[in-house]
Amino acid sequence: MLVAASVVVATGAVAGVLSAFDDRTGPDQARRPEVSASPRLAPLPAVPSASPSPTESASPTPATSAPGTPSPTPSRSATRKKQERTTPVSSRLYRHPDSQVLAWVRANSGDPRHAVIASRIADQPAAVWFADYSPDTVTARVAAVTSGGAAQGRVPVLVPYAIPGRDCGGHSQGGAPDLDAYDAWIDRFAGGLGSGEVIVVLEPDSVAQAECLPAGERADRFASLARAGRVLKAANPRARVYFDAGHSGWNAPGKQAAWLRQAGAASPESSDGIFSNVSNFHTTADEVAYDRRVLDALGGPAGLGAVIDTSRNGNGAPPDGTWCDPAGRKLGRAPTLSTGEDRIDAYLWIKLPGESDGCKGKPGTFTASYAYDLASS
Repeated sequence: MLVAASVVVATGAVAGVLSAFDDRTGPDQARRPEVSASPRLAPLPAVPSASPSPTESASPTPATSAPGTPSPTPSRSATRKKQERTTPVSSRLYRHPDSQVLAWVRANSGDPRHAVIASRIADQPAAVWFADYSPDTVTARVAAVTSGGAAQGRVPVLVPYAIPGRDCGGHSQGGAPDLDAYDAWIDRFAGGLGSGEVIVVLEPDSVAQAECLPAGERADRFASLARAGRVLKAANPRARVYFDAGHSGWNAPGKQAAWLRQAGAASPESSDGIFSNVSNFHTTADEVAYDRRVLDALGGPAGLGAVIDTSRNGNGAPPDGTWCDPAGRKLGRAPTLSTGEDRIDAYLWIKLPGESDGCKGKPGTFTASYAYDLASS
Protein backbone atom coordinates (compact mmCIF):
# COMPACT_ATOMS: atom_id res chain seq x y z
CA MET A 1 0.00 0.00 0.00
CA LEU A 2 1.04 3.56 -0.40
CA VAL A 3 2.80 5.39 2.35
CA ALA A 4 3.03 9.17 2.18
CA ALA A 5 6.32 10.42 0.88
CA SER A 6 6.19 13.14 3.49
CA VAL A 7 8.19 10.79 5.69
CA VAL A 8 11.23 11.64 3.61
CA VAL A 9 10.77 15.28 2.98
CA ALA A 10 9.50 16.29 6.38
CA THR A 11 12.79 15.14 7.86
CA GLY A 12 15.30 15.54 5.07
CA ALA A 13 14.22 18.91 3.87
CA VAL A 14 16.25 20.94 6.29
CA ALA A 15 19.17 18.59 6.76
CA GLY A 16 22.35 20.25 5.61
CA VAL A 17 20.78 23.64 5.13
CA LEU A 18 22.14 27.02 6.09
CA SER A 19 19.17 28.13 8.15
CA ALA A 20 18.44 30.39 11.07
CA PHE A 21 16.87 28.54 13.97
CA ASP A 22 15.76 29.64 17.39
CA ASP A 23 18.88 30.21 19.46
CA ARG A 24 17.28 28.62 22.48
CA THR A 25 18.56 25.06 22.72
CA GLY A 26 18.47 22.70 25.65
CA PRO A 27 20.04 19.33 26.42
CA ASP A 28 17.51 17.56 24.20
CA GLN A 29 18.09 19.58 21.01
CA ALA A 30 21.01 20.93 19.04
CA ARG A 31 21.36 23.78 16.60
CA ARG A 32 22.05 22.84 13.00
CA PRO A 33 25.51 23.44 11.54
CA GLU A 34 26.00 24.43 7.93
CA VAL A 35 25.82 20.89 6.61
CA SER A 36 24.46 17.88 8.40
CA ALA A 37 26.28 14.58 8.43
CA SER A 38 24.12 11.64 9.25
CA PRO A 39 23.13 -0.78 15.25
CA ARG A 40 21.49 -2.63 17.39
CA LEU A 41 24.34 -3.67 19.65
CA ALA A 42 24.47 -5.41 23.01
CA PRO A 43 21.53 -4.79 25.40
CA LEU A 44 21.88 -1.60 27.38
CA PRO A 45 21.47 -1.00 31.10
CA ALA A 46 18.68 1.32 32.11
CA VAL A 47 19.75 4.93 31.73
CA PRO A 48 17.69 7.73 33.18
CA SER A 49 16.40 10.39 30.84
CA ALA A 50 17.86 13.84 31.19
CA SER A 51 15.66 16.42 32.82
CA PRO A 52 13.48 18.11 30.24
CA SER A 53 14.88 21.35 29.00
CA PRO A 54 12.85 24.38 30.00
CA THR A 55 13.31 25.67 26.47
CA GLU A 56 12.27 22.49 24.68
CA SER A 57 9.19 23.19 22.66
CA ALA A 58 6.15 20.98 22.65
CA SER A 59 6.01 18.44 19.88
CA PRO A 60 4.28 19.86 16.84
CA THR A 61 1.46 18.04 15.16
CA PRO A 62 2.39 15.68 12.35
CA ALA A 63 2.72 17.11 8.89
CA THR A 64 -0.20 16.39 6.61
CA SER A 65 -0.03 15.25 3.04
CA ALA A 66 -0.40 17.85 0.34
CA PRO A 67 -3.55 17.74 -1.81
CA GLY A 68 -3.14 15.15 -4.52
CA THR A 69 -0.45 13.17 -2.73
CA PRO A 70 -1.09 9.69 -1.31
CA SER A 71 -2.40 9.66 2.23
CA PRO A 72 -0.67 7.55 4.89
CA THR A 73 -2.11 4.05 4.84
CA PRO A 74 -1.00 0.89 6.62
CA SER A 75 2.08 -0.77 5.17
CA ARG A 76 1.93 -4.39 4.07
CA SER A 77 5.04 -5.18 6.08
CA ALA A 78 4.31 -5.76 9.74
CA THR A 79 6.88 -5.13 12.43
CA ARG A 80 9.43 -7.91 12.44
CA LYS A 81 10.18 -9.40 15.84
CA LYS A 82 13.43 -10.94 14.67
CA GLN A 83 16.33 -8.68 15.54
CA GLU A 84 18.37 -7.57 12.54
CA ARG A 85 22.08 -8.28 12.62
CA THR A 86 24.31 -5.24 12.78
CA THR A 87 27.22 -5.33 10.37
CA PRO A 88 30.58 -3.66 11.01
CA VAL A 89 30.99 -0.07 9.92
CA SER A 90 32.95 0.22 6.70
CA SER A 91 36.09 2.25 7.24
CA ARG A 92 35.65 3.52 3.68
CA LEU A 93 32.51 5.56 4.39
CA TYR A 94 33.07 9.15 5.49
CA ARG A 95 31.73 10.69 8.68
CA HIS A 96 31.43 14.42 8.19
CA PRO A 97 32.60 16.28 11.33
CA ASP A 98 29.72 18.80 11.35
CA SER A 99 26.31 17.44 12.21
CA GLN A 100 23.52 18.06 14.65
CA VAL A 101 24.19 14.88 16.59
CA LEU A 102 27.89 15.71 16.92
CA ALA A 103 27.00 19.21 18.05
CA TRP A 104 24.75 17.73 20.75
CA VAL A 105 27.41 15.23 21.84
CA ARG A 106 30.03 17.96 22.18
CA ALA A 107 27.71 20.19 24.20
CA ASN A 108 26.21 17.56 26.53
CA SER A 109 28.98 15.38 27.91
CA GLY A 110 27.24 15.14 31.26
CA ASP A 111 23.92 13.96 29.90
CA PRO A 112 23.14 10.35 30.97
CA ARG A 113 22.28 9.52 27.36
CA HIS A 114 25.60 10.81 26.05
CA ALA A 115 27.54 7.54 25.80
CA VAL A 116 24.79 5.70 23.98
CA ILE A 117 24.11 8.47 21.46
CA ALA A 118 27.82 9.13 20.92
CA SER A 119 28.80 5.51 20.31
CA ARG A 120 25.77 4.26 18.45
CA ILE A 121 24.79 7.25 16.32
CA ALA A 122 27.43 10.00 16.31
CA ASP A 123 30.28 7.61 15.54
CA GLN A 124 28.57 6.28 12.41
CA PRO A 125 29.14 7.68 8.90
CA ALA A 126 26.01 9.28 7.47
CA ALA A 127 24.80 11.27 4.50
CA VAL A 128 25.19 15.01 4.10
CA TRP A 129 22.10 16.77 2.72
CA PHE A 130 22.07 19.87 0.51
CA ALA A 131 18.46 20.95 0.70
CA ASP A 132 18.58 24.69 0.29
CA TYR A 133 18.64 26.50 -3.02
CA SER A 134 21.84 28.51 -2.65
CA PRO A 135 23.67 28.45 -5.98
CA ASP A 136 26.34 30.91 -4.88
CA THR A 137 27.66 28.67 -2.10
CA VAL A 138 26.78 25.09 -3.06
CA THR A 139 30.00 24.37 -4.97
CA ALA A 140 32.20 25.30 -2.02
CA ARG A 141 30.00 23.43 0.45
CA VAL A 142 30.03 20.25 -1.64
CA ALA A 143 33.79 20.57 -2.12
CA ALA A 144 34.30 20.88 1.64
CA VAL A 145 32.65 17.48 2.13
CA THR A 146 34.25 15.69 -0.80
CA SER A 147 37.72 17.02 -0.03
CA GLY A 148 37.29 15.95 3.58
CA GLY A 149 36.44 12.44 2.47
CA ALA A 150 39.31 12.34 -0.01
CA ALA A 151 41.79 13.46 2.65
CA GLN A 152 40.81 10.44 4.75
CA GLY A 153 40.53 8.02 1.85
CA ARG A 154 36.83 7.56 2.59
CA VAL A 155 33.64 7.81 0.58
CA PRO A 156 31.18 10.62 1.38
CA VAL A 157 27.45 10.28 0.74
CA LEU A 158 25.77 13.43 -0.61
CA VAL A 159 22.06 14.13 -1.01
CA PRO A 160 21.10 16.91 -3.44
CA TYR A 161 17.51 17.84 -2.53
CA ALA A 162 16.37 20.93 -4.40
CA ILE A 163 14.09 19.69 -7.18
CA PRO A 164 11.27 22.20 -7.90
CA GLY A 165 7.91 21.20 -6.46
CA ARG A 166 9.42 18.79 -3.97
CA ASP A 167 6.93 17.19 -1.58
CA CYS A 168 4.25 18.23 -4.10
CA GLY A 169 3.94 21.56 -2.33
CA GLY A 170 3.39 19.90 1.04
CA HIS A 171 5.13 20.23 4.38
CA SER A 172 8.64 20.40 2.91
CA GLN A 173 7.89 22.34 -0.21
CA GLY A 174 10.74 24.32 -1.64
CA GLY A 175 13.73 23.76 -3.84
CA ALA A 176 14.79 25.66 -6.91
CA PRO A 177 12.25 28.07 -8.41
CA ASP A 178 12.06 26.17 -11.73
CA LEU A 179 13.82 23.44 -13.67
CA ASP A 180 16.15 25.83 -15.48
CA ALA A 181 17.35 27.12 -12.12
CA TYR A 182 17.63 23.56 -10.85
CA ASP A 183 19.74 22.52 -13.82
CA ALA A 184 22.10 25.43 -13.11
CA TRP A 185 22.20 24.48 -9.40
CA ILE A 186 23.12 20.91 -10.30
CA ASP A 187 25.93 22.22 -12.51
CA ARG A 188 27.32 24.08 -9.52
CA PHE A 189 26.76 21.10 -7.21
CA ALA A 190 28.72 18.93 -9.65
CA GLY A 191 31.53 21.47 -9.60
CA GLY A 192 32.30 20.50 -6.00
CA LEU A 193 32.46 16.73 -6.50
CA GLY A 194 36.23 16.60 -6.96
CA SER A 195 37.85 13.45 -8.36
CA GLY A 196 37.55 10.98 -5.48
CA GLU A 197 34.93 8.34 -4.85
CA VAL A 198 31.58 9.75 -3.83
CA ILE A 199 28.01 8.43 -3.60
CA VAL A 200 25.19 10.74 -4.70
CA VAL A 201 21.64 9.96 -3.56
CA LEU A 202 19.79 12.03 -6.14
CA GLU A 203 16.61 13.76 -4.96
CA PRO A 204 14.63 11.57 -2.54
CA ASP A 205 10.92 11.36 -3.48
CA SER A 206 11.52 12.91 -6.90
CA VAL A 207 10.45 9.81 -8.83
CA ALA A 208 8.27 7.85 -6.41
CA GLN A 209 6.12 10.86 -5.57
CA ALA A 210 5.85 12.15 -9.14
CA GLU A 211 2.23 11.07 -9.59
CA CYS A 212 1.15 14.38 -8.06
CA LEU A 213 2.49 16.17 -11.15
CA PRO A 214 0.61 16.61 -14.44
CA ALA A 215 2.01 14.34 -17.15
CA GLY A 216 3.90 17.14 -18.90
CA GLU A 217 5.51 18.41 -15.72
CA ARG A 218 6.40 14.86 -14.72
CA ALA A 219 8.16 14.31 -18.06
CA ASP A 220 10.04 17.59 -17.65
CA ARG A 221 11.15 16.60 -14.16
CA PHE A 222 12.35 13.21 -15.35
CA ALA A 223 14.30 14.82 -18.17
CA SER A 224 15.96 17.17 -15.68
CA LEU A 225 16.85 14.25 -13.39
CA ALA A 226 18.38 12.35 -16.29
CA ARG A 227 20.40 15.43 -17.15
CA ALA A 228 21.48 15.76 -13.50
CA GLY A 229 22.82 12.22 -13.50
CA ARG A 230 24.81 12.86 -16.67
CA VAL A 231 26.23 16.11 -15.31
CA LEU A 232 27.26 14.56 -12.00
CA LYS A 233 28.97 11.56 -13.59
CA ALA A 234 30.68 13.69 -16.24
CA ALA A 235 32.04 16.01 -13.54
CA ASN A 236 33.49 13.09 -11.59
CA PRO A 237 33.64 9.67 -13.29
CA ARG A 238 34.16 8.09 -9.87
CA ALA A 239 30.84 9.43 -8.61
CA ARG A 240 28.15 6.80 -8.14
CA VAL A 241 24.68 8.24 -8.73
CA TYR A 242 21.52 6.52 -7.47
CA PHE A 243 17.91 7.33 -8.36
CA ASP A 244 14.76 7.32 -6.23
CA ALA A 245 12.92 3.98 -6.01
CA GLY A 246 10.68 4.92 -3.08
CA HIS A 247 10.36 1.86 -0.83
CA SER A 248 8.79 -1.58 -0.66
CA GLY A 249 5.51 -0.28 0.76
CA TRP A 250 4.89 2.27 -1.99
CA ASN A 251 4.73 1.86 -5.77
CA ALA A 252 4.71 -1.52 -7.50
CA PRO A 253 8.14 -2.47 -8.92
CA GLY A 254 6.98 -2.30 -12.56
CA LYS A 255 5.44 1.13 -12.18
CA GLN A 256 8.46 2.48 -10.33
CA ALA A 257 10.83 1.03 -12.91
CA ALA A 258 8.91 2.61 -15.79
CA TRP A 259 9.27 6.03 -14.21
CA LEU A 260 12.92 5.39 -13.38
CA ARG A 261 13.65 4.58 -17.03
CA GLN A 262 12.17 7.93 -18.03
CA ALA A 263 14.38 9.62 -15.42
CA GLY A 264 17.56 8.10 -16.83
CA ALA A 265 18.15 5.46 -14.18
CA ALA A 266 18.75 2.69 -16.73
CA SER A 267 21.47 4.64 -18.56
CA PRO A 268 25.09 4.14 -17.48
CA GLU A 269 25.80 7.73 -18.52
CA SER A 270 23.41 8.93 -15.80
CA SER A 271 23.08 6.19 -13.24
CA ASP A 272 24.66 3.51 -11.10
CA GLY A 273 21.29 2.25 -9.88
CA ILE A 274 18.59 3.04 -7.36
CA PHE A 275 18.06 3.87 -3.69
CA SER A 276 15.19 2.98 -1.39
CA ASN A 277 13.75 3.39 2.11
CA VAL A 278 15.05 6.92 2.70
CA SER A 279 13.68 8.10 6.06
CA ASN A 280 11.45 5.03 6.21
CA PHE A 281 11.33 1.88 8.30
CA HIS A 282 10.87 -1.14 6.04
CA THR A 283 13.12 -4.07 6.86
CA THR A 284 16.34 -4.62 5.00
CA ALA A 285 15.07 -7.99 3.74
CA ASP A 286 11.95 -6.37 2.29
CA GLU A 287 14.00 -3.64 0.61
CA VAL A 288 16.52 -6.09 -0.84
CA ALA A 289 13.72 -8.10 -2.42
CA TYR A 290 11.91 -4.99 -3.67
CA ASP A 291 15.02 -3.35 -5.11
CA ARG A 292 15.94 -6.49 -7.03
CA ARG A 293 12.46 -6.58 -8.56
CA VAL A 294 12.74 -2.91 -9.53
CA LEU A 295 16.18 -3.48 -11.06
CA ASP A 296 14.90 -6.49 -13.00
CA ALA A 297 12.02 -4.43 -14.38
CA LEU A 298 14.29 -1.44 -15.04
CA GLY A 299 16.69 -3.25 -17.33
CA GLY A 300 19.90 -1.49 -18.22
CA PRO A 301 23.46 -2.66 -17.63
CA ALA A 302 24.06 -5.66 -15.40
CA GLY A 303 26.19 -3.49 -13.11
CA LEU A 304 23.30 -1.36 -11.85
CA GLY A 305 22.79 -1.84 -8.12
CA ALA A 306 20.88 -0.46 -5.16
CA VAL A 307 21.61 1.27 -1.87
CA ILE A 308 19.26 1.04 1.09
CA ASP A 309 18.68 3.43 3.98
CA THR A 310 18.97 1.28 7.12
CA SER A 311 19.16 4.10 9.63
CA ARG A 312 15.85 3.41 11.40
CA ASN A 313 14.60 0.06 10.11
CA GLY A 314 15.80 -2.29 12.85
CA ASN A 315 12.24 -3.11 13.91
CA GLY A 316 10.64 -2.76 10.49
CA ALA A 317 7.72 -0.52 9.59
CA PRO A 318 4.90 0.01 12.09
CA PRO A 319 1.96 -2.24 11.21
CA ASP A 320 -0.43 0.72 11.24
CA GLY A 321 1.62 2.65 8.67
CA THR A 322 2.57 5.47 11.04
CA TRP A 323 5.47 7.43 9.57
CA CYS A 324 5.98 10.42 11.89
CA ASP A 325 8.50 9.45 14.57
CA PRO A 326 6.69 6.17 15.31
CA ALA A 327 7.35 4.57 18.67
CA GLY A 328 9.21 1.32 19.00
CA ARG A 329 11.62 1.79 16.10
CA LYS A 330 15.35 1.17 16.38
CA LEU A 331 18.57 1.63 14.48
CA GLY A 332 19.10 -0.73 11.59
CA ARG A 333 22.24 -2.23 10.14
CA ALA A 334 25.32 -0.10 10.36
CA PRO A 335 26.49 1.71 7.22
CA THR A 336 28.70 -0.43 5.01
CA LEU A 337 29.83 -0.82 1.42
CA SER A 338 30.11 -4.60 1.92
CA THR A 339 26.57 -5.98 2.14
CA GLY A 340 27.21 -9.55 1.00
CA GLU A 341 24.02 -9.26 -1.08
CA ASP A 342 23.99 -9.52 -4.86
CA ARG A 343 23.11 -6.18 -6.53
CA ILE A 344 22.96 -4.37 -3.18
CA ASP A 345 25.86 -1.94 -3.23
CA ALA A 346 25.56 -0.44 0.25
CA TYR A 347 23.58 -0.03 3.42
CA LEU A 348 23.66 3.68 4.25
CA TRP A 349 22.37 5.99 6.94
CA ILE A 350 20.75 8.56 4.67
CA LYS A 351 18.20 9.74 7.20
CA LEU A 352 20.09 10.93 10.28
CA PRO A 353 18.83 9.04 13.35
CA GLY A 354 17.48 11.38 15.99
CA GLU A 355 16.35 14.05 13.53
CA SER A 356 12.61 14.31 14.01
CA ASP A 357 9.91 13.83 11.40
CA GLY A 358 7.96 16.55 13.21
CA CYS A 359 6.29 14.76 16.13
CA LYS A 360 9.03 14.31 18.72
CA GLY A 361 10.59 17.67 17.86
CA LYS A 362 10.61 20.32 15.19
CA PRO A 363 10.87 18.71 11.74
CA GLY A 364 14.48 18.01 10.84
CA THR A 365 15.94 18.99 14.20
CA PHE A 366 17.94 16.63 16.37
CA THR A 367 16.10 15.50 19.48
CA ALA A 368 18.16 13.55 22.00
CA SER A 369 15.22 11.68 23.52
CA TYR A 370 14.27 10.34 20.09
CA ALA A 371 17.86 9.43 19.29
CA TYR A 372 18.22 7.61 22.60
CA ASP A 373 15.01 5.68 22.02
CA LEU A 374 16.26 4.53 18.61
CA ALA A 375 19.69 3.56 19.97
CA SER A 376 18.49 1.73 23.06
CA SER A 377 15.37 -0.05 21.79
